[in-house]
Amino acid sequence: MEVGTSPTLTSSRIPAHGVTLKSVLIAVILIPINCYWVIEMEVIRYSGHPVTISLFFNVIFSLFVVIGVNQLLRRFVPNLALVQSELVIVYLMLSIASGITGHDMLEILVPMLGHAFRFATPENEWQQLFVPFLPKWLTVSDTSLLSGYYEGELPLYTADTLLGWAIPVLWWTAFITVLVFGMLCINIIVRKQWIEHEKLSYPIIQLPLELTETPRNRLFQNKLMWLGFGIAGTLAFWNGLNFLYPILPEFRTRVRSFQVFTESPWNAMGSIPFSLYPFAIGLGFFIPLDLSFSCWFFFWYWRLMRVLGAALGLRALPRFPYMNEQASGGYLALCVLAIWASRRHLLHVARSVAGIKVLKNGADDETAEPMSYRAATIGLIAAMIFLVLFCYYGGTELWVMFIFFVIYYMISIAVTRMRAELGTPVHDLHYSGPDEILTRTVGTRRLGRDNLIMFSMFWFINRAYRSHPMPHQLEGFKIMERTNMTMHRIIFALTLATVLGSLAGFWALIDRGYRLGMEVRAYWPSLSAFGIEPYRRLAGWLQAPEDTRIAESGFMGIGFLLTTVLMFFRMRFVWWPFHPAGFAISTSWGMNVTWSCLFMSWLIKWLILQYGGVVRHRKIAPFFLGLILGEFTVGSLWTIFGIIAGIPTYGFWV
Repeated sequence: MEVGTSPTLTSSRIPAHGVTLKSVLIAVILIPINCYWVIEMEVIRYSGHPVTISLFFNVIFSLFVVIGVNQLLRRFVPNLALVQSELVIVYLMLSIASGITGHDMLEILVPMLGHAFRFATPENEWQQLFVPFLPKWLTVSDTSLLSGYYEGELPLYTADTLLGWAIPVLWWTAFITVLVFGMLCINIIVRKQWIEHEKLSYPIIQLPLELTETPRNRLFQNKLMWLGFGIAGTLAFWNGLNFLYPILPEFRTRVRSFQVFTESPWNAMGSIPFSLYPFAIGLGFFIPLDLSFSCWFFFWYWRLMRVLGAALGLRALPRFPYMNEQASGGYLALCVLAIWASRRHLLHVARSVAGIKVLKNGADDETAEPMSYRAATIGLIAAMIFLVLFCYYGGTELWVMFIFFVIYYMISIAVTRMRAELGTPVHDLHYSGPDEILTRTVGTRRLGRDNLIMFSMFWFINRAYRSHPMPHQLEGFKIMERTNMTMHRIIFALTLATVLGSLAGFWALIDRGYRLGMEVRAYWPSLSAFGIEPYRRLAGWLQAPEDTRIAESGFMGIGFLLTTVLMFFRMRFVWWPFHPAGFAISTSWGMNVTWSCLFMSWLIKWLILQYGGVVRHRKIAPFFLGLILGEFTVGSLWTIFGIIAGIPTYGFWV
């Protein structure tokens, strides 16, 4: 039994349930509300940022509210009460939809649609460089539509306006749906290996798994959980009061930075961030010890690498140690290593696809899978064909975009594997996607204008990977396995969540633009970051084309090699304390923010296991679930209060 799991969750005691009409309808009602809420927090107020965390706090709060209503139904109208499987479906659909709407997907895409047409000037030369070559069916060039979005206070809900937005919105919704469906096919292929055979830890699922337990929820009867809830909730409540009334003292948990060293070469280390987010400490408690140790250890490793570069005066390598490039190589290595570790299972899948049945202890039984391996493989191939043809009609070369999406799915597999095994509170991989990898290794000169334009159009899926939907799919399969749910119709539910999440996200973003004016009330980050970044980068590529960048490509190879070496030693020596996932993820913005939280949770967990053993560790686990739930609940209430009252309020995260 995994850490923190209630004995009541053993599959033998729980009846089999799956997707029901009732659970889907509840999710369908909540998806637009959550998408609108996410946009209000992350775009309009730029506070809270729920989908930059692995466990989305808006989804946990919504689930918490549904569970509260469900308890009333169970008492007064038991026939209408939801069972655990239905609560799980609500959680999964909201997670997928929120991730698609959020910080690293639609919030970037919508500001991009018309930015180049609105802000092309003689000075930036965009009109000559690329504006005439942007795919018209994927962008918005109509000046009246752009005036409504950027200036605000114009009617959105007219036939002409809605039809003007419909073409790019529907095409991008189709693209996102197929892209996410491809992820779903990959997860179906690796599900049995990563869930049933390797039995990875899946730390992120602990709270939703415990929250959804029915009919009696032992988590809510646990005093330690309520103690953790009270501590985290009180801190969030008090700091919220401090935000409104600064005369009150602050008990700061949010990140702040300290300049420790001022003399060379030690000042190359930069300022040191420090935070004590209760939810991050809570999540870190469920991370395996070697992984949490590796996360904070490699945070300091990279800081010391900066010092080493300054001490050696590496002028020929001005960006040493090239952390983004090494992270790219590290993520690709994690994917390759995960595939290699799963090679026997993948060989079995290949035999099944080819129609070769080799019965061995029921290994060929695919009845428990959401779809057959053959259907999943065909689905993945069909998704790749659609994505490549989508780009081809946008003006690109087929081979370039095929490689682009192969790399994208490799990174997606690495993120998903990392979440399943590590469960880090954040994973962003900024500026290290297939667009950056290909421009470094192939060179912008060889790729040419049309390919680079499409790379820029995909900035919304490659700027960072914090709200990535693929890990949520696999974690959903794990929850379903743990609760003995049937997999039937789960593909329909997750695909419906993808479509609705995309449409609801487009609606929320465009609606807020027409009501407020993105140039007037929501300038940051929609215009000064998300909208301008891909086109400013594209202009740089076209104005100063380059061949292969040797240093960047070399350090990407070094990152791949070091990650592989770390995995080799981990597999060879039981005592080896360093995990390759910690090396790859520690370069990120997210690890800068949370390394101290992971250090605290690692230290606490090590002391408990050292002096109290596994039994004491399991008994105290609900306290850390309470830390997560308490901060998420009170933090969510502050954001809701601010939206209703129309005032800025406390955001507990970043």
